[in-house]
Amino acid sequence: MITIVLADDEALLRKALAKLLPMEGDLQVLAEATDGAEAVQVTLRERPDVLVIDLEMPGTDGLAAVAAIRRTMPKQAVLMLTRHAKPGILRRALKLGIQGFVTKSAEPSHIAAVIALLHEGKRWIDPEVSARAVVDDNPLTERELDALRLTSDGYSVADIATRLFLAEGTVRNYLSNAMRKTQGTSRHEAARYARENDWL
Repeated sequence: MITIVLADDEALLRKALAKLLPMEGDLQVLAEATDGAEAVQVTLRERPDVLVIDLEMPGTDGLAAVAAIRRTMPKQAVLMLTRHAKPGILRRALKLGIQGFVTKSAEPSHIAAVIALLHEGKRWIDPEVSARAVVDDNPLTERELDALRLTSDGYSVADIATRLFLAEGTVRNYLSNAMRKTQGTSRHEAARYARENDWL
């Protein structure tokens, strides 16, 4: 019997999986979690064979939850469910050592089969997910990234200009372009967006 914890803020999907997965094999759902913070608590308490967790959840997302769990349980097997994950986020998940990725549109039988693979110590990434992970979706130029990187470090426009050997007006243009491309309302917001997408 393979024990699992299900973590997903979409109640309908979570409840459906909780009912359907045990019908697909020797799977037992120990507990459900409605968000990332609860996923951490429940997983540390139940210690399942496999954690099945949604990538995108409000508050503590799937990546942050897995990182917190791994500090206590470094070998916890994780199957991440994803729908619209950005390439940068998927790359971060791979760096975190997550063993399995499946699209949320997958059949319960497929999800159950991947859970069994992970339990055996193997890895699985749905082709659709891996294709997305290798796409370079970064629209920012190297100079725009340089300006945002220094913005993240707390430097003013004048300081950035000095450090990059550019005129202040040129730096402002780079930052303005970066804000437009990331749809940020400030240079700090643009820098945060770039960092969240693993572009910096």
